[in-house]
Amino acid sequence: MELIGSSYKGDTKNGRMDGKGEYTFPTETKYEGEMKDGMFHGKGVLHFSNGSKYEATWKNGIAKQGSFTFADGLQYQEKDWDYCDGYDRRFYSERCNGLRPAGESQLTDLHPPRLIPDGCYDCGDGFYDPNTRVVTSHAGRFLRNADDSEHEWIARTCRKAWDEVAGVDPEKSVATIPEETSNIN
Repeated sequence: MELIGSSYKGDTKNGRMDGKGEYTFPTETKYEGEMKDGMFHGKGVLHFSNGSKYEATWKNGIAKQGSFTFADGLQYQEKDWDYCDGYDRRFYSERCNGLRPAGESQLTDLHPPRLIPDGCYDCGDGFYDPNTRVVTSHAGRFLRNADDSEHEWIARTCRKAWDEVAGVDPEKSVATIPEETSNIN
């Protein structure tokens, strides 16, 4: 565990995680719950570094039944999910607290939004540097290296540190204003 940066505090049996404990991943995600033979087994909760959580019943390291709750309290529903669909694209905080006044954009679910480091993107769980292709947590810890597919998705859809609308090609979206004509003599 030390080699990859994870840790465990809790009960053990024959040198393996067994009983109740807390396993912390290198990404700061923590599992709190029951273990058996070195695996998640029984009731347990994964607490993600962004504040969201996944509560589940586990069997031999595999979640058999569970529920996901976002950091802002929104609970994911597999059926009849109406959050952020084509008909209602408001953030959960906007649904709970109302829309911001006219002229005050809400770019993210946080208000004010996080400041993005120069040259980077806000990819939700952290910041992405396209030069190094590394995603770091908002606190600056390494999360992962982005593959080509993730790099392209982030560049196409995520909020940038510089003043440019995501997903818009500036050369194809230049607005043209027709020249005015006048009949004044």
